[in-house]
Amino acid sequence: MFIQLPDIIAEHLVVVFCGLNPGLSAATAGHHFAGRSNRFWRVVHLADFTPEEIRPENDRVLLQYECGLTTVVERPTARAEQVSAQEFLAAAERFEQKIWRYAPRFIAFLGKAAYSALSGDTEIAWGSQQTTLGGAAVWVLPNPSGRNRAFSLDQLTSAYRQLYRATELSRPSDVMMASARAARLRKNVDASTGIIPQSPNDSDCTLDGDSHTR
Repeated sequence: MFIQLPDIIAEHLVVVFCGLNPGLSAATAGHHFAGRSNRFWRVVHLADFTPEEIRPENDRVLLQYECGLTTVVERPTARAEQVSAQEFLAAAERFEQKIWRYAPRFIAFLGKAAYSALSGDTEIAWGSQQTTLGGAAVWVLPNPSGRNRAFSLDQLTSAYRQLYRATELSRPSDVMMASARAARLRKNVDASTGIIPQSPNDSDCTLDGDSHTR
């Protein structure tokens, strides 16, 4: 048996960040990206996903910003290369079912290895992918591990910010939200009078339930 690091996930998040598998330090601490050299929390803050840098022990706060965390393989290891291709294949169906179940708009793989194992594609570019997984748009981002010296903090931030901008563009527009609200109102027409109930704010519809700052 091994120490299991729980996912940080909920239904209909904007993006779920997906690591290859938990690191031993994270699994032992019970919190994602708990290693002192890991740059994940710093990068998602600098890339505008969170208004402040979250401490690993407060990792569940990430849900407040419509983001989640999971891994493809559950078994923690000291190094990523200790996860075998067979483990990825064994986890693939369960992982895809998880994404269908929680239905995020985006799934962002941190590093190419996990997505390569799941897709069978050995030629993967950084950024947006042409396929979906579990109904979610797929992105591949550089691994924020401190061992990944190929990417500086600025380069990581730039890559993650591109995803953040894509998530913002995917949000329903004011016009779409107003049209949906009008459609709901039409369904409430009083059958006896034919009068559409009026909302006091119908003249200036805003984004219902989407007013918090990311």
